[in-house]
Amino acid sequence: MNTRLAVRVRSLARSSFHSARRGQPEDPRCPGPFYFFGGANGADIVSSFCESKGWTRIYNKQREDFKLKWCESRSPANYSNFRAGEQLMFQIPNNNVLTTKIGLLSSLREYERVSSKVKHGQDIRKLKMDAFVPTTFRMDMRGEREAFFSQQEDLSNKQRHMWICKPTGLNQGRGIFLLKSLEDMNAFRHKLQEGQADHKPLHYHHQPQARIVQKYIQNPLLLKGRKFDVRSYLMIACTTPYMVFFRHGYVRLTCDLYDLNTNDMSTHLTNQCMQKKNPLYSQLKEDTVWSMESFNTYVNDRFAVAKDLPRDWVLGLFTKRMQQIMTQCFLSVKAKLDCRLGLFDLIGCDFMIDEDFNVWLLEMNCNPALHTNCSVLQEVIPSTVHETLDLTLEIFHKCRRGQSILPLSSQRDFVLLFKGVFPPTAVVSRNKSRTLTQSELCQKKKKRKKKNNNPQAEPTGWQPGLGSGSEKVSAGCSSKPAPSISPPQPTPGDPRPRMKKVTLKFSTILTSTAGPPDHVHVGPLGCTKAEVTLAERKEEQCVKSS
Repeated sequence: MNTRLAVRVRSLARSSFHSARRGQPEDPRCPGPFYFFGGANGADIVSSFCESKGWTRIYNKQREDFKLKWCESRSPANYSNFRAGEQLMFQIPNNNVLTTKIGLLSSLREYERVSSKVKHGQDIRKLKMDAFVPTTFRMDMRGEREAFFSQQEDLSNKQRHMWICKPTGLNQGRGIFLLKSLEDMNAFRHKLQEGQADHKPLHYHHQPQARIVQKYIQNPLLLKGRKFDVRSYLMIACTTPYMVFFRHGYVRLTCDLYDLNTNDMSTHLTNQCMQKKNPLYSQLKEDTVWSMESFNTYVNDRFAVAKDLPRDWVLGLFTKRMQQIMTQCFLSVKAKLDCRLGLFDLIGCDFMIDEDFNVWLLEMNCNPALHTNCSVLQEVIPSTVHETLDLTLEIFHKCRRGQSILPLSSQRDFVLLFKGVFPPTAVVSRNKSRTLTQSELCQKKKKRKKKNNNPQAEPTGWQPGLGSGSEKVSAGCSSKPAPSISPPQPTPGDPRPRMKKVTLKFSTILTSTAGPPDHVHVGPLGCTKAEVTLAERKEEQCVKSS
């Protein structure tokens, strides 16, 4: 019995034992493929997709023979048996740099600080952070905390603005409250100080609860007198190479009319979990979620003339603005995310529009709600999840086979925002803990070039310890083919390992409009399938001619 089969037999045995103890259905003994779903959010939708592919559900998350694992949480145990290049795993392990309030804030601040020191081309349209993120202070950092409270003490009641306090790692409106007056500020400050004083000496490293305080948007645009926000989707279908997409979602409205002075949080927070607490929800449920088309029609009818807006502002300029903001957020974490073939993510992005039609990003959410309790959600959510899985599978299989990724036959409503350059070294990485990123490939090329300039250095076309045969490496570092180099002849008694020939071929890539030359950035406005197909054909012709 080989090692792989032995591992599978032990996994099945453990599965039956654990399933029996938990009272769950016993895991099937059929040959598969298998998928694991952990949690309840979107279980029916994901299961229907997988079963349409002929996959069978398993219930033991310790099993190692799954094709797809979809988990609500990012527990380290969920990733312990993930094999990059062989399996699909929902949620990038460290997506918290994008999907927590402090993580996103820190990433955007760092990106703005670093990029301000770099001279970009004229095509770059990088937004200032304060143009799309409300003023925010971190309460877990002493300097920012004290600066915030000092600022409030120096203001008069007329100058004082309303603030909203949010825990960084919670969702569904939990732990959120408003700071309206100086009394609210002082009570909150006292609460933080008490929390620090309560810690025992052994816990002196413990930080205050991770919270942010953000300037409340007091003049939101209203729909029929009610506050709303827009849920859109950012999908990272692949991390090696990066394939990032945008998709429209829906509009979420409150049940009650907007009242700035009320303490009822269901009037200030638009998510469905908060609205379900409202006594009117059962009657107004269908009117608390609008499609983007209905939103576009309403703005055309009510605001286009009064606010001098172009026709179809929602599906035009507003959509482009959301795409531009999402792209910038992704670029701020591009170098931080865990990059392994098979990891993918679907992130819910919440935007608000004020009465002057400025667009604000409120937050990004991992594991977005996939409930279908009204007609609009029944139309939007399943199609979003199914296309997410279709695109992810298609890209995954093309990467494994070393095929050209574009065009994508399964692309329907998602719009491509960012396309990375595919490294063939990431096609199958079963004998590695992770795949190389494009920046690492570029660094390796620079080192080889430096050695090549040194007459005493080993030739750059040779690497020890590689398997037999040739391997084509296509990276976005150069458009010129590498020179052909003959292998060094071994001498008797030479302790160095024998080196096997590797053919290096560097293909040209699309003109980049942002960032280092290790990717293709498909502008903040996305691109059409025809444009992508044409660019891809040009790329293939360059590869064949080089």
